[in-house]
Amino acid sequence: MTRHKGKLKILIFNVNWLGDVLFSTPAIKLIRKIYPHAFIACIVPPRCKEILEENPNLDEIIVFDERGIHRSIWEKLKFIKLLYRKKFNKAFLFHRSFTRALVLYLARIPERIGYYTKKRFYLLTSAIKSPDTSKMHRADYYLYIVAEHEKYTGEINFKPDFFISQNDKEIVAALLKEEGVGDNDFTVVLNPGGNWTQKRWPKENFSVLSAVLIRDYGAKIILTGAAKDKDLADEIANLSGMPLINLCGKTNLKQLAALMQKVDVVVSNDSGPLHIGSSVGAKIIGIFGPTSILLTGPYKIDNSKTISRDVGCAIPCYKQGCSDIRCMKAVTIDDVLDVIKKITGK
Repeated sequence: MTRHKGKLKILIFNVNWLGDVLFSTPAIKLIRKIYPHAFIACIVPPRCKEILEENPNLDEIIVFDERGIHRSIWEKLKFIKLLYRKKFNKAFLFHRSFTRALVLYLARIPERIGYYTKKRFYLLTSAIKSPDTSKMHRADYYLYIVAEHEKYTGEINFKPDFFISQNDKEIVAALLKEEGVGDNDFTVVLNPGGNWTQKRWPKENFSVLSAVLIRDYGAKIILTGAAKDKDLADEIANLSGMPLINLCGKTNLKQLAALMQKVDVVVSNDSGPLHIGSSVGAKIIGIFGPTSILLTGPYKIDNSKTISRDVGCAIPCYKQGCSDIRCMKAVTIDDVLDVIKKITGK
């Protein structure tokens, strides 16, 4: 493997989802390992910027808001001009999008590396044939682009990176104090949301789980999520008949990570927050249904436990509008309680 020492300028065009951007951080770390002296920038959508903030392997984060400010052709052209002026030498394209490949091509970046597709291969200088993704974790999928192009044969043992500050921890400590949560309380975070409903454990299950944990263990239950999840959390609290703490919309991602790191255990659907919590060492239980633990489960993390049940469906299943969701319903409250007991010793 060749080590590069010049002030090379490298651009990474990342993917769109919180969990996937987090899964890309091992590949970012590998690029930094190969090019320790390079200037490395990464493009992400606005909602994913926090995932990469404070990451020491990056020198710059560039926001590409395709659904907002960069929606029009004119704004895309201005964005392309911005990239051109930055004079990047090389770009890794983690996204399979034609549009993003075209952006890099028009920005005249000399080396453009990404996976081969029939629609865009001619826009890349290095179009890499995709490996068999049926048994490959998403993090390894991004790592493969870098390792294959760079002919890297060394050891790769990187975990996802997510960085939180002392200030984030202090904000969370103050918030918990305000909500009446003490340092010695048995505290459980429940993260009931998800980017599509098929990945959500039934709200009735979360409500019963909350009631049992409060009744049997005197737990303090905290519901987390974005502002859009507040109504769901309120429903769970009302169904439980118990005084649950609803922090939906009251934390950013950094503070959510600090919260998960601090509490005794976290129960979450397969979502970005699940992987964020895993990456900062939280004791976390992930409930999986239509998605594959092998492909998108916690990556090289010992502190995470996952629960899923085989109901005869093909996994992963991306059938939108599935009204049955029997894969999620098959995971019982007792299943989750048993894992909580094992993790916490309760």
